[in-house]
Amino acid sequence: MKKTLYIIRDIAITVGIQLVCFMVCLWIQNSTVENALIPAVSIFGVFLTSVITPGYLYGVAAAILSVLEVNFAFTFPFFHFNFSIPENMASAVIIILMALITCGFTTKIKYNKILEAEREKEKIRADIFRAVSHDLRTPLTTIYGSSSALLDPDNDFTKEQRTKMLQDIQQDAQWLFRMVENLLSITKLDSGKVKIIKTPTVLDELIDSVILKFHKRYPDQEVEIDIPDEFVVIPMDAILIQQVLINILENAVQHAKGMVHLGLKVFLVADKAVFEVQDDGCGIPEEKLKSVFYGSHEAYEVSSDCKRSNAGIGLAVCATIIKAHGGKIKAENKKNGGALFRFYLDMEEKEQA
Repeated sequence: MKKTLYIIRDIAITVGIQLVCFMVCLWIQNSTVENALIPAVSIFGVFLTSVITPGYLYGVAAAILSVLEVNFAFTFPFFHFNFSIPENMASAVIIILMALITCGFTTKIKYNKILEAEREKEKIRADIFRAVSHDLRTPLTTIYGSSSALLDPDNDFTKEQRTKMLQDIQQDAQWLFRMVENLLSITKLDSGKVKIIKTPTVLDELIDSVILKFHKRYPDQEVEIDIPDEFVVIPMDAILIQQVLINILENAVQHAKGMVHLGLKVFLVADKAVFEVQDDGCGIPEEKLKSVFYGSHEAYEVSSDCKRSNAGIGLAVCATIIKAHGGKIKAENKKNGGALFRFYLDMEEKEQA
């Protein structure tokens, strides 16, 4: 369906540019302006079509249309096709060659942009896998070591020691589960295998669900909530947006050293819903702000508890999910200290290009 719409759009662009150029040429012919400008206008229309539309088809089609228009309407004998005159044939060849060269040039530029984007994706993917290899090693080692110690009959642990070791195993297993969830989300969304299906979601219910899940993991961490009093409905994939908010809140708990206050705020600006998560901790190093969503392990302040330092993965997932929703996400440091994460969602669903 989208491919058909793009084809219709490109045909409309090609025909529209040709019609405009034809009308301008008619005006030139019927005015005191020098008629020598007519070929220049036609060539400009071909050039414009070649630059705007993809590939060779539309540019060459525009060139052929321009040749026919100029030959039929603006060269003697008027309103008759005449390619027997050498000048007319030369003009036709030049216009078509120009279209081919322009299309080739613009296609190469577009292809280079695609390659550059792919290289950037590969770099981000490599950063993510580096982070994964680092982040998975410690909890797996802890699980293996603790389980081996518990299974060793020569170890005589007290009940409290066994309980503590089992709790550590459980916590590490839960952390690994969340890591795998994040990796699955970012892999599926990046590959395009998962299409975002937005449904009208009540803001109050979304926030309640986020806080409930967050407090299951961090029962002692208070979150200051500030949302509109009125009834707000936002189109979104609620499960994925919950994951974004929980990842950012969890990131603050794990990495915002010295944090006392943690806040979640939602407000409306024009046709956007703005979500903000802010803390009063150590903030983000200035040199890391631009790469904080790129999945790099060093993207954010590393926690003293190294087995919980998964900021790069969680934030990369957030950026991927928000991008898939057609929104924007950014991070900054507050003037009075601490970090602020902000993302925007459309209040009305828009068709994704």
